[in-house]
Amino acid sequence: MSDSNLDTQFQEAFEKASNMTENLPQDVMLRLYAYYKQALSGTNRLKQHQEPQDLRDAFKMNAWMQVRHLSPDAAKKLYIETVNSIINKP
Repeated sequence: MSDSNLDTQFQEAFEKASNMTENLPQDVMLRLYAYYKQALSGTNRLKQHQEPQDLRDAFKMNAWMQVRHLSPDAAKKLYIETVNSIINKP
């Protein structure tokens, strides 16, 4: 998959996820957040991120830290797969 094709698919998946009207479980939302942040910012930004201000931020930071081993492209692919699996649920 070429970089531009992956970027296009990632953007399309982001738009789909942004328009989801159903309530997603918190763990799925955190996973999507983590993949998104890793895809766009990578691990370098994670190291520079401030201390969490509240419990919600702490959960988000923890989710992101759990995927810090992924490359941005791998995170994009997992984001796309996760969004598509939600959309294609019976």
